[in-house]
Amino acid sequence: MSSNKVRYLIFFQYFGTKYSGVVRAPETQAVLGVQNYLEVAAQKLRPVNKVKFTISSRTDSGVHAICNSAHVDIERDPDKSPFSEAILVKALNFHLHPEPISILKAIRVSDDFHARFKAMSRTYCYRLVTGCKHTDLPVFERNLCWAASQSHLDVPQIQEAARFFVGTHDFSGFRSADKNTPFKSPVKTLLQAYIAPSTSVLQDPLQNSDLQYWDFTFKSKSFTYNQVRRMTSALVAVGLGHLTPQHIKIHLEERKPPVFPLNIVAPPCGLFLKEVEYDERDLKPELRRRSPGDT
Repeated sequence: MSSNKVRYLIFFQYFGTKYSGVVRAPETQAVLGVQNYLEVAAQKLRPVNKVKFTISSRTDSGVHAICNSAHVDIERDPDKSPFSEAILVKALNFHLHPEPISILKAIRVSDDFHARFKAMSRTYCYRLVTGCKHTDLPVFERNLCWAASQSHLDVPQIQEAARFFVGTHDFSGFRSADKNTPFKSPVKTLLQAYIAPSTSVLQDPLQNSDLQYWDFTFKSKSFTYNQVRRMTSALVAVGLGHLTPQHIKIHLEERKPPVFPLNIVAPPCGLFLKEVEYDERDLKPELRRRSPGDT
């Protein structure tokens, strides 16, 4: 009798401050990755196989996820039924406690489904605040946003500049060299880039009216290393008058990084992976067998 191996697509979220990133880190490392804890939790379910999560979207140390995803194969003894989706979510969350990691949803998918390669788009949100220094932030906000400036931003200028990012471009001027991963093409197609007002996670009881919270949202099928954080810092520079929207267009065309005062990569604490999207037909194997014209 064959064993019961099932592939699941797992959606999960985490508070990234205490982790080395989402991907697995060596067990000898002092700070581990989110994947380490996911796999330990799954292994406590006593599967036949050694469990490995294949992460869809990499996030670095200090970066958070409202919703990331991964696929995982769980094989049980022949006399045991595969875990239902609901039971798997509850069991993993039980074994993840008290880590700030939560399983949101599990979906049974086909054996050839791949969480990374099947993703249609990824949406990142960068959250920042103006009107204060980092030390003046409410303590509950200090790992959840970037105190970008004590001055406020020229939002119309940022919105104009953000439009130049949308479309297919070579983002060589807006990426960092990652020595730990193979070279990836800097040519990406950005589907969305915009700024919108945000709110404090926990309202300041003293009602500091000088604080203004903003969300910078970017959507693409994939991103180059540190692309979102570099685009964000460049747009903040536009909002502070250090760059013009036209500078963004020029640096995209010349594939060179923009230069401005305090030219830094926006820190990881304000970055959130917000959503990973899939084609509904890939999530339901019975739909994959139907042609688009079937009724």
